[in-house]
Amino acid sequence: MVTIKDIARLSGYSIGTVSRVINHHPDVSETARKKIEDVIASLNFQPNSNAKMLKQSSMSSVTVLVKGMKNVFFESILEEMQKIIRDNGEDVSVLFLDEEANEVETAVQLCAERRPKGLIFLGGNLNYFRQGFAPITVPCVLTTVSAKELGFENLSSFTTDDRSGARDAIEYLVNHGHRRIGILGGNPDEERGQISSYRISGALEVLGQKDLLFDLEKDYEPCRFSMEDGYEAAKRLVAKNQDLTAVFAIGDMIALGAVRGFADCGRRVPEDISVIGYDGIGYTRFAIPRITTISQDVHRLAYRSVEDLLWRISYQRPAQHGVIGHMIIPGESVIDYTGK
Repeated sequence: MVTIKDIARLSGYSIGTVSRVINHHPDVSETARKKIEDVIASLNFQPNSNAKMLKQSSMSSVTVLVKGMKNVFFESILEEMQKIIRDNGEDVSVLFLDEEANEVETAVQLCAERRPKGLIFLGGNLNYFRQGFAPITVPCVLTTVSAKELGFENLSSFTTDDRSGARDAIEYLVNHGHRRIGILGGNPDEERGQISSYRISGALEVLGQKDLLFDLEKDYEPCRFSMEDGYEAAKRLVAKNQDLTAVFAIGDMIALGAVRGFADCGRRVPEDISVIGYDGIGYTRFAIPRITTISQDVHRLAYRSVEDLLWRISYQRPAQHGVIGHMIIPGESVIDYTGK
């Protein structure tokens, strides 16, 4: 049976974009809409309950708010979460938000209109939680960002140590002989997003400890977590700095786009410039070259988040906060720098 995941794979767009086309949302480009509709027509796809679940607007047991329309890593966690929630006999609805959206403001409105039993925030900005979370009284979990410092009794969190993962990424490049290392993606301003700022600050920490030259204006280029944005950002980075021998892309989708961007600028990966990503999404194993990446445990993040939420929906239990381990997955996108 054809699913929206199949349509996403064949069209090259995210599950969220496919869902918005199926459900006739206006916030989709004409190019994306036509491509997805062509794939749907070729497969004779008929929307089923799984597709409808992504736009469910009636009252539901659990709602997942996903921060980012094109974040494939989040979609992989979401898929695991949906399965675990349904296996436990609960209904689930999903709401996709823009990276810059205020997820807490949306959640407050959601609680007033739909009265869900619980909420999972997949990604989030701690400043929004500090400013507006207090009115929310249902059990909640923030996944991929730690909420421990906030002290809300109904808000658990489970995350990877992004600073530590980023430090490991830079150490890996340094251990392969690289001394001129760039950073690609996100935004170093914590006000704009914790995940980005944590990864960038972890990378900068190691660069500083190793006393390696790094100019934020020349060696860093911001962008969103998507292949398209990674592609354009890589070209901008090359245009302003030809001296880099390696780049840390703070997300795998950024890394995948960057490889093509570098190639279109005449820089081969890894022969001319090495690239390491972050997240460990499945696509990295099938890219040419395979992307070296900092891998997060998707299943563990999803399982701990859902398990905690369902426990607190049914029983009185304090909020929990956990850190899930990460590991380096060597690929083909990083080689030793010989200085030649």
